[in-house]
Amino acid sequence: MVELAPSILSADFAHLGDQIQFVVEGGATVLHVDVMDGHFVPNITIGPPVVASVRKVTNLPLDVHLMIENPDQYIPAFVDAGADWISVHQEACVHLNRTLELIHSHGVNPGVVINPATPVGSLEEVLDMVHHVLVMSVNPGFGGQKFIPSALDKVRKLALMRTARSANFRIEIDGGITTETIGEAVRAGVEVLVAGNGIFGNGNPIENTRQLLKLAKEATLQRV
Repeated sequence: MVELAPSILSADFAHLGDQIQFVVEGGATVLHVDVMDGHFVPNITIGPPVVASVRKVTNLPLDVHLMIENPDQYIPAFVDAGADWISVHQEACVHLNRTLELIHSHGVNPGVVINPATPVGSLEEVLDMVHHVLVMSVNPGFGGQKFIPSALDKVRKLALMRTARSANFRIEIDGGITTETIGEAVRAGVEVLVAGNGIFGNGNPIENTRQLLKLAKEATLQRV
């Protein structure tokens, strides 16, 4: 099943509740929440209070993407705020196994993220522990960046690794997902597609969500 996860980072925060309802109406089934600390990435976004506010206006799973240093310190707060999925960066975790175990111990789905320069082989030892693997198709920190095509090679490798070890993690992608790139991402094997600017940047978020989902579902029929 292919799912679209709108990134609220690109939404209008003055009308966030309405923006969330728009994407739900358009067919979104997950909400992506980008958390940045100004250290691990060059931007500062939101923390647990905003996640708690979002939790009040939707029943959709909240996919919280921690682009922060020392994630272990903050994981319990995001769990309490209502996160359903929490993903951490391989590059930010000194003890990745321990961090993923911490997320799992709180009853939340653990995920791991890799930046564009990080090889998928670095995840070999944790693939049996995760609910999802998030491949960054831009360098994290800001919305509206151009898609990095080599990310699709990682997606294909992850799909092969999953089959080889009979694992069941989902493959997610984040960065530069638009009407031009969503089809190739799905054909490569992506199952959860994060889109921010492509949904909230221009036009009607309801129609943008519907259009991206339509293209994604059409692309599933073209998978080899």
